[in-house]
Amino acid sequence: MNLRPRRREEPELNLVPMIDVVLVLLIFFMLATSLRHEAQLDIRLPDASAPPLPGDVAQLDVDIDANGRYALNGHDLGLDDAAVLREALRTALAGRELPLTVRADGRAPHQAVVTVLDIAGQLGIRQLGIATMSAVSAPGAVPTPTPVSTPVPDVPPSEPRS
Repeated sequence: MNLRPRRREEPELNLVPMIDVVLVLLIFFMLATSLRHEAQLDIRLPDASAPPLPGDVAQLDVDIDANGRYALNGHDLGLDDAAVLREALRTALAGRELPLTVRADGRAPHQAVVTVLDIAGQLGIRQLGIATMSAVSAPGAVPTPTPVSTPVPDVPPSEPRS
């Protein structure tokens, strides 16, 4: 009979699976934050105080910078040409009824905004929103963009101009 005390094994904590989980979470969060929609145009939205629209609806976003250039869903269209914008919107719609959100810089030419609204009417877009910045009461705070719903009256689309 062997009465010698047994040598106890030291408990060991294996860190490899925990490091794998942490790296997977890191990759997940890096991908999730890169999918956030950021416009390529530098715009400052005007202020308004209204509740934001739900952000989980598929929609079209037209950005207008201070020089009157257009971007559709974050892709710069390059020029301030209405024909290019009309064709890009027609292609993006592809026969579907999607809401349109106009995000115009506060310094953007009024004509650029009117042109987007006119093209939206010509293409039969019935759901239209104008994005503004939330009014901020705290000095030095950075406002966050909030799309504001704007009802569109039931009028037939205007005839295309020659």
